[in-house]
Amino acid sequence: MPLPVLSDVPEALRFLSRLPVPRLPFEAAPGGPPDLDRLGPALPAAGAVLGLIAAAVFLAAHGLGLGGFLAATLAVGTLVAITGALHEDGLADVADALGGWSVERRLEIMKDSRIGSFGVCALVLAFALRLGTLAALAAEGALAAAAALIAAVAVSRLAGLWMLSALPFARADGLARSAGVPGLASRRTAFAVALVIAALLIGPTLGPMALLGGVTLGIAAFFGIARLARAQFGGQTGDVAGAATLTVEIAFLMGLLIFARQP
Repeated sequence: MPLPVLSDVPEALRFLSRLPVPRLPFEAAPGGPPDLDRLGPALPAAGAVLGLIAAAVFLAAHGLGLGGFLAATLAVGTLVAITGALHEDGLADVADALGGWSVERRLEIMKDSRIGSFGVCALVLAFALRLGTLAALAAEGALAAAAALIAAVAVSRLAGLWMLSALPFARADGLARSAGVPGLASRRTAFAVALVIAALLIGPTLGPMALLGGVTLGIAAFFGIARLARAQFGGQTGDVAGAATLTVEIAFLMGLLIFARQP
């Protein structure tokens, strides 16, 4: 992994999580919003660090005899806590906004901090899918499930990065504009970093077919969210990026599970 990618991981962790990451001596002084063109390649590596924390909780809980489901629950709960429910909030806002009758009304609903019935249902489904998939992957071995979680968190952090370039901004004053649009070189490097992390984790545990299945379903989920966002909102927002991240994470895990069970 190139040195610039590693040196940007602390800033990427501060961007993606609520972890109290101190500013290190080699980092430049903060100067406004994050530059995602520079920071993009470090996002999968930072995601892997977040996934590693959650995976450690999973392994500890599983080792204590709590079983796959409770271990998955504690791991996902840890992930939600350290990320500040950033992506869950985006998913709930997007789900609620789909109840609007026009693009303008949908964007208005999405900006509302209150959560409605659509948002609640989306969150319940998202948690159920993550917990169920992780618990099922535990049948392949606790280490395999832990590796799957780390890889899923790393790969899914590509979704927000690529969404910025896949669709126009839905709002003229959206916060997502301040981070800029990452260039193709940044996005390609980020994809390569994520693929290397996933291959190193999934290849030895669940096999190459599982990796292929996870990547394929993850890409399909991304394009599904992008198409939905274009049709319903006229573009992307920070909430759309969060919803895409969580959806890709779930799809990647499900792809691993489906193809890991193939003979």
